[in-house]
Amino acid sequence: MPKTVIVLGAGMVGVSVALHLRRRGHDVLLVDRQQPGEGASFGNGGLIQREAVHPHPFPRDTSEILRIARNKSIDAYYHWNALPALTTPLLRYWWNSEPHRYAKIAEAYAKLIETCLDEHYAFARGTDAMPLLRPIGWIRMFSDEKTLAAAVAKAEEGHRTHGVNFKVLDSQALAAAEPHLLKTRHGAIHWTDPVSVSDPHGLVMAYARLFLEEGGRFVTGDAASLVRSGAGWQVQTADGPAEAEQAVIALGAFADKVTKPLGYAPATFGKRGYHRHFHMQGNAVLNRPILDTESAFLLAPMRAGVRLTTGAEFAGVDEPPTPVQLARAEPVARTLLPLGEPVEREPWMGVRPCTADMLPIIGKFPGQQGLWCAFGHAHQGFTLGPTTGRLIAEMMDGETPFIDPEPYRADRF
Repeated sequence: MPKTVIVLGAGMVGVSVALHLRRRGHDVLLVDRQQPGEGASFGNGGLIQREAVHPHPFPRDTSEILRIARNKSIDAYYHWNALPALTTPLLRYWWNSEPHRYAKIAEAYAKLIETCLDEHYAFARGTDAMPLLRPIGWIRMFSDEKTLAAAVAKAEEGHRTHGVNFKVLDSQALAAAEPHLLKTRHGAIHWTDPVSVSDPHGLVMAYARLFLEEGGRFVTGDAASLVRSGAGWQVQTADGPAEAEQAVIALGAFADKVTKPLGYAPATFGKRGYHRHFHMQGNAVLNRPILDTESAFLLAPMRAGVRLTTGAEFAGVDEPPTPVQLARAEPVARTLLPLGEPVEREPWMGVRPCTADMLPIIGKFPGQQGLWCAFGHAHQGFTLGPTTGRLIAEMMDGETPFIDPEPYRADRF
């Protein structure tokens, strides 16, 4: 029987959940304080990362931990006043990154990643989303033979176990692929499976238009106002109170504003990230996204210009932006590419929603009938939105899910 459903959060995950449910005939209301795609889905590397079968572990090497602790790097930066609140989830993150525990987590994570291209294309084919998807992969560059060889060995393992495809480029092949690079690198891995998206916000908007065209509804509202209403749920919106039999929390890093009042506080934390677009000088171009291992940031060609993205900033999710990493990365990026003037006056900032065991939270909300979780995707919400949407929809309809949802259940915390 059709259900009435409120989906809280209109990023890639929330829009995907809403679209899957609507295609199953349910009456779906999508609610967010902003327009679709204006949260963390707006600012990312624009990659649907089929190669990312291993989540980001907490560093285990002492020298690496000390490097980050100095707080001088591009890839990681922290606010001292944020550390007390982050201590417990980060310690659990470190514990779960122990090699044996991490191997089991990565196996469960890979099951989701392996589906990502099929699920995105199932939405995009035959729509105005399709031109945004560029099957060009991305390139990771290395400065020395030892580091490259270790990365190739790991890539070969990914190919054997999870079907990840790649090419190894020597310095000449890399220069041919990206002729406007200003520095020579020893070699690179070209991940050939991932899809590069020329406008990440545009892709979320395209999926949101599909949802609306197929009879779904969107309204701005306050997700934190979610309360039990009889046997269902109620939330305050710009059109007044809205009620439904079931609700899905897809609020990313802000999910705890809804979950904690309802008695559920999993070990989650936010990683803030920044981006800024730049023009290229003269007729220079960047053909595909590149990540320089030595510099630890991504440069990606977008509609708006070349997007420079940063690593992880550990800070309170509601604190003002502090684009320290972007300031550190820009001069280094200018030694790699002939970047021109920035496109925007100010950088963009968003928050990635992370869990202490690196797996998203997908499934029934503990102890609350008719409430579901779809958050905690860390760096891969953009990649895994359609996969999560399908998984939640199948679970809500009582079907056998196409992926075993056990590793992602909410009550594991």
